[in-house]
Amino acid sequence: QVQLVESGGGLVQSGGSLRLSCAASGRTFSSYAMGWFRQAPGKEREFVAAITRGGGSTYSADSVKGRFTISRDNAKNTVYLQMNSLKPEDTAVYYCNAVYGGSLGYYPLFDSWGQGTQVTVSS
Repeated sequence: QVQLVESGGGLVQSGGSLRLSCAASGRTFSSYAMGWFRQAPGKEREFVAAITRGGGSTYSADSVKGRFTISRDNAKNTVYLQMNSLKPEDTAVYYCNAVYGGSLGYYPLFDSWGQGTQVTVSS
């Protein structure tokens, strides 16, 4: 199993940008499709975006489409989430995980999660 460490969160004003990173250990990173999820206070964890193993295809939740971009660098064992035009409703702890699924939905592959990174968007 791959170990994952998220970073890059912070406090930003509405309309601002942040870039999250997820560093993975292990040699098998490129074997997994990867995704970002988020959990706001009092809410369930939800899917944000996913990227295929080679990075050729990406998928985003409707709530972030056109604002967030997922990418990966397999040479660095890292997946990124570029977040633009941030809104207060994007406030959450963001997590990465390997994913499985397809056009009908993406789901976390590993049961264990990293510590996540807090994103807070002020209005």
